[in-house]
Amino acid sequence: MRTFFVFCLMVFPMILLAQNTISVHVNNVSSKKGKVNVAVYNSDEAFLSFERVLTTESVQANEGSVVLKIANLPAGEYALAVFHDENDNGKLDTNWLGIPREKVAFSNAEMKTFGPPKYKECAFHITSDYVININL
Repeated sequence: MRTFFVFCLMVFPMILLAQNTISVHVNNVSSKKGKVNVAVYNSDEAFLSFERVLTTESVQANEGSVVLKIANLPAGEYALAVFHDENDNGKLDTNWLGIPREKVAFSNAEMKTFGPPKYKECAFHITSDYVININL
């Protein structure tokens, strides 16, 4: 019994700190120009803020679809924002009104007529490795 208790004390922290990977399958990529970028957020306050993004990943664009892997994430709630940086200038290009000129997409939600969706509309929970499909 004592051995079981010691085993549980050693394993429980490892379970809590288990790191997970989100595989982001981005579909409808229009060209192989530039990169496809994904930003990961873990709170409503940080959502769509460049300064408060949790982590980012990018991959060379490929006409049709690309896969990005976001590794080392603990279990929790996340929301993703994806954009195709076709001119590869490292930023989301917008017009004078702030409307994106490059394709943008979100996890579990679509761009609205008058702006992006809210964090809660895009959020999802992970407790293990996770696969999500996003259409640009």
